[in-house]
Amino acid sequence: MSRHASPRRRPALALGAILAAGALTLTACTAPSVGAENDSSAPAEDGVDWSTITPASEITWWSNHPGASQEVEKELIARFEKEHPEISVELVTAGANYDEVAQRFQAASQTDELPDLVIASDVWWFRYHLNDQIMPLDDVFDHLDADVEDFNPALYGDYEYDGAHWAAPYARSTPLFYYNKDKWAAAGLPDRGPETWAELADWSAALDAQVPADSAPLGLALGTSWSAWWFQNMIWGQGGQYSDQWTTTLDTPEAIAAGEFVSDLFHESGIATVSEDAAADFSTGVVAATVGSTGSLKGILDAASFEVGTAYLPDGPQGGGTPTGGTGLAIPSSKTPEEQLAAAIFLEFLTSTDSTAYFSQNTGYMPVRTSAVESDEMAAVYESTPQFRTAVDQLAERAKSQDWIRVFVPGADQILTEAIEKIVLADEDPATAFATIAPQLETAYRENVEPYL
Repeated sequence: MSRHASPRRRPALALGAILAAGALTLTACTAPSVGAENDSSAPAEDGVDWSTITPASEITWWSNHPGASQEVEKELIARFEKEHPEISVELVTAGANYDEVAQRFQAASQTDELPDLVIASDVWWFRYHLNDQIMPLDDVFDHLDADVEDFNPALYGDYEYDGAHWAAPYARSTPLFYYNKDKWAAAGLPDRGPETWAELADWSAALDAQVPADSAPLGLALGTSWSAWWFQNMIWGQGGQYSDQWTTTLDTPEAIAAGEFVSDLFHESGIATVSEDAAADFSTGVVAATVGSTGSLKGILDAASFEVGTAYLPDGPQGGGTPTGGTGLAIPSSKTPEEQLAAAIFLEFLTSTDSTAYFSQNTGYMPVRTSAVESDEMAAVYESTPQFRTAVDQLAERAKSQDWIRVFVPGADQILTEAIEKIVLADEDPATAFATIAPQLETAYRENVEPYL
């Protein structure tokens, strides 16, 4: 076994604490089930003649400021209020990440503390819809003459169900492969990312000498809304999937092969190590490469003292692809039509060509409108910082819809994370880890989704 056999760079006693913390997270923060116990009112916009509604003068927006974007969001609000002085927007930090915002939104669902606009991530918007907590946007966007055809169809289509769109794309991303060009050059490697995971394995011996003795060439972070996202590429690369629509498929040879692959990364080949903060470890040279969100791009470029390379996620023996991710924005169904219309006006502005281009160039998230992708503003960004273009090209060439179980079943992302962490942190047999969680996934679907479809 290599010197990287332990997946942790930090002291060994941290392993037990992390596993315990994970158990507490799954106990205390399990996503609420959907259905009868949620007494949310039916969507308030049903039958609304938007032409008769006067927008509210004040609205509240709950965000976690994805990609460290709080100042960017404040600037967008200032631009909106200059254009629409009749509507003021209060920006609220509703959590440190998507899950914290969602937990707060769920807790507020029976109170008068709900926002008028809320972050709705890839693993949360569907349960909001099943709970009747958010309104379809189609009618109000039609009233505003919003150019929905200009949205990237894959990104806008992610929020379509039962003939309606339940959110609009905002901070949308794919995972990227980031590499340290200085370490690549010192290792004698070509200036590009690995085309396959097997090629990275071939390169690992040369990269091994470029990182500290207690590290590894590749740093990967764990945690809910992250582990099961990057692992989606790996399970596809082995020809497997989390589920075939609603049917869990973690017992297939292909899925188990993916678990064995990720286990080897950390425990046998030593190619990978667990990073508490993968972007920080990469930016400081602790690791030579990482898989990170496109939303981390601006922060990584600012923090790194070396030239940063970006590439598509590597393929496995059966191909691969990249999952889309990030977050959209939704409007609560229980707000008044006046508040909903004001929120929709603001939402249209936030996702406009100019706004999404500004947000993209200051964070790294992808422009959500096709007009913004090829705008003069973004063309200048691509020319000066070509790393920004990688995400846009990967979306067009390699993006795939995520497996249903992860994004549509309440709590499934956390359950999948539990299995991945057992494989990585506790070196548990992948077949055993997957067999343990499969019944949980099936129960979550049967109890929390199937009755309400």
